[in-house]
Amino acid sequence: MSRVAKMPVNIPAGVQITSANGTVTVKGAKTSLNFTLPESVAVEIKGESLSVTEASVKADAMQSGTVRALINNMVVGVTTGYQRKLNLVGVGYRAASQGKKVNLALGFSHPIEYPIPEGITVETPTQTEIIIKGADKKMVGQVAADIRGFRPPEPYKGKGVRYSDERVELKEAKKK
Repeated sequence: MSRVAKMPVNIPAGVQITSANGTVTVKGAKTSLNFTLPESVAVEIKGESLSVTEASVKADAMQSGTVRALINNMVVGVTTGYQRKLNLVGVGYRAASQGKKVNLALGFSHPIEYPIPEGITVETPTQTEIIIKGADKKMVGQVAADIRGFRPPEPYKGKGVRYSDERVELKEAKKK
């Protein structure tokens, strides 16, 4: 059995977890998240903890560790949520959130309008900072990766969209 799957998922107060027909639903104060279980993995809810069980095949053991990690991410998401911060580095690079879209000026001849998916909130405290928040860890990371993908940091001047904790190694320019 996977070492990750052996650890139970602690259910904090205010969170309800239900399992029916191969679907796990995690409900918190603000939102609820769903996950469809693989056929080889089962979930047992015992009081204030949840445990994952699987068949004796090695592939199922790996799957059970993944399922346990995903369910734990859902519990953390409905209690505290996830956030990702992006910084825009470059002259004239700006971001502004307007309703359900983010307007980006990234040095192209046209502005970029990125639609914000359901369940995600985007804040722009300054013109060069973007904060992405949500309960679904995968969705928060995907939105951050999509926005960063419009203009990733380049290695010579460091201009572009980068994660706040990202460190860009600058290359030396070509000499004459």
